[in-house]
Amino acid sequence: MAKKPLNIGIVGYGFMGRTHANGYHNAAKFFDTPYVPVLKAACGRDAARLKAYADNWGFESIETDWKKLIERKDIDAIDIVTPNDSHAEIAIAAARAGKMVLCEKPLSLDGPQGEEMVKEIEKAGVPNTVWYNYRRVPAVTLAKQIIDSGKLGQIFHYRANFLQDWTISADLPQGGAGLWRLDAKAAGSGVTGDLLAHCIDTALWLNGSITDVSALTETFIKQRTHTLTGKVEEVKIDDACTFHGHFANGSLALFESTRYARGHKALYTFEINGANASIKWDLHDLHRLQFFDYSDEGIVRGWRSVHVTDGDQPYMKNWWVPGLQIGYAESFTHQVADFLTAVGEGKPCPPTFRDALETQYVCDAVLASAREKQWKTVKKVS
Repeated sequence: MAKKPLNIGIVGYGFMGRTHANGYHNAAKFFDTPYVPVLKAACGRDAARLKAYADNWGFESIETDWKKLIERKDIDAIDIVTPNDSHAEIAIAAARAGKMVLCEKPLSLDGPQGEEMVKEIEKAGVPNTVWYNYRRVPAVTLAKQIIDSGKLGQIFHYRANFLQDWTISADLPQGGAGLWRLDAKAAGSGVTGDLLAHCIDTALWLNGSITDVSALTETFIKQRTHTLTGKVEEVKIDDACTFHGHFANGSLALFESTRYARGHKALYTFEINGANASIKWDLHDLHRLQFFDYSDEGIVRGWRSVHVTDGDQPYMKNWWVPGLQIGYAESFTHQVADFLTAVGEGKPCPPTFRDALETQYVCDAVLASAREKQWKTVKKVS
């Protein structure tokens, strides 16, 4: 049976625009999906850069106004890969126009804005998902299967970190197309919404809800020149954040993120300790899951490295022969494939906007705790 076309309109064309376009190209080729993505239109403000992006990735047309993109009758789904401050306006307009919506993380600038997005997306009843792609790294998905099987027993600890070093220089400006993540108006927050949001989403998926947090943040460089104004302005994003807290299942949470860890470009790790077993994962070795099982015979008991490439492991039967691994880019291909399948089956594709709102609530509580120097209860998604 021929696959049905699903016409994609993407807003944004930077780094994430490339990862998404690559995912659209490959999803229906490697996975048996009911739909095949059609790169119908790309949208952005810089016409020259936009055309170069569209030509390179095979988009049929371009638009320089996202409102016109949403109005087009030949667009089924809007993919939002813009800075955080525009997610809500574009997503709400797309939902009201009856378009499916795929939104980059984090969902919103804060919880209240996210609530409005969830309200509108669910009122419209359109398929939706948020691009927390690390859920779909096969080793991370395997970790989910192991946890759900009960092999770990009672969970005691969940710890995670996401470390980078790219903003250490005081000469780096803030704002503009390349450095909007350093501008609180565009980003909402610093490492909390950018890096920790990934860690939090994965943790909620693997280990359940976080109930309360105690956090601290730091902005190491207090002023930077703003790219757009040319003026030296106060830096209002968090350069580093650590927090601890409790999960609803009684386990303890310990999280850290920073852009000031010299020597680390993108070190994302998590470890989960249970009564019977433990697991840990490292983005730098993303095709492996480390597993420790206390029930092993004592003389051979120890950490084992599980190479996640076999056909009976998550997603891998659709790729190469056992032993040949995949990487970061394929996590986006998996999300596209899962979205296409979910649309065909009339099912949600997690994380949905509602799922991502829970991550936003944790981020809000973390920032409030650091600001007010006290424990904060995480708001529940109603």
